[in-house]
Amino acid sequence: MRKFLTDTLSRSPRIEVVGTAIDPFIAVNKIKALKPDVLTLDVEMPRMDGLTFLSKLMIASPMPVIMVSTLTVQGADVTLKALHLGAVDFMLKPAIDNEKEVQDFSRLIMEKVFMASQVKMSGRLAAPMLEVEEKFSADVILAKRDPLKTKVRSEQIVAIGASTGGTEVIDEILVSLPDSVPGIVITQHMPEKFTEAFANRVNTKTKILVREGKHGDRLYRGMALIAPGGRHMLLRADSNGYYIEVNDGPPVNRHKPSVDVLFRSVSQAAGRAATGILCTGMGNDGAAGLLEMKDAGAYTVGQNEASCIVYGMPREAMKLGATCEERNIGGIIDFIKNIK
Repeated sequence: MRKFLTDTLSRSPRIEVVGTAIDPFIAVNKIKALKPDVLTLDVEMPRMDGLTFLSKLMIASPMPVIMVSTLTVQGADVTLKALHLGAVDFMLKPAIDNEKEVQDFSRLIMEKVFMASQVKMSGRLAAPMLEVEEKFSADVILAKRDPLKTKVRSEQIVAIGASTGGTEVIDEILVSLPDSVPGIVITQHMPEKFTEAFANRVNTKTKILVREGKHGDRLYRGMALIAPGGRHMLLRADSNGYYIEVNDGPPVNRHKPSVDVLFRSVSQAAGRAATGILCTGMGNDGAAGLLEMKDAGAYTVGQNEASCIVYGMPREAMKLGATCEERNIGGIIDFIKNIK
């Protein structure tokens, strides 16, 4: 995996691989000597586990770290702990014999390493624009509809979207909320198994109920449902209130789950009874959907640049005119608490 990463990253004209290490003890000396801008760190390492090394690194030499993990329940749990300790992002190891997985991994790891190099551990920088291939829009999952045709509802709802750096932001928001808040639907870019582990982890610390969304789940006050990894989550409404639809359609904006899909569905199901919040993340997923929510009468908030790990998605929303205002994390929490 080390050689594969080196070969892959070396193909990018924007990245220079200055060194590799077989274990954490060798890595410590190389980090001191080479002073890299970004570190990729395998969850599974000899002589010292990845979490112990990461915790020591963040004290001695804080730097942007991207974790490389396996698609297992254990790998998901360790990766979530790593994000909590300060890692800025993670990647799943591809199956080396699967050409598509290798190509997708190679493209994305180059993007993420470059993006991570823009992150300052003592502050945040805006994410630079990236050149990406053609992407599907939310149209492939849910047709756009005239916002004037959305039924007026009284029950409030909150929709949150996030990507890079979002797990810690979502954790901080949900832990701070009372159980009287409106129902919350969340799309965080994560693979399968990771979202359930994330929801379960957050749920142990919150007053509200937090869990991975399942097809047909009803949404009530004091509850937050997180889109399952590898599936799109949509909000629907009937005479009994709001419920969740899980959809296995193609990726939208190269993501599955996609924030745009969730936000479009919320604009159609809740209209002006909704609040849309777009948090830290790379790219533009969620920007168009947030504009649709605003056009349907929802109040929309973007996370401000100073508090973002990567000011990409909120910046794109601002450029579209999709946000009514920007707030830091504390401001977002206060706003949600005051929704009646």
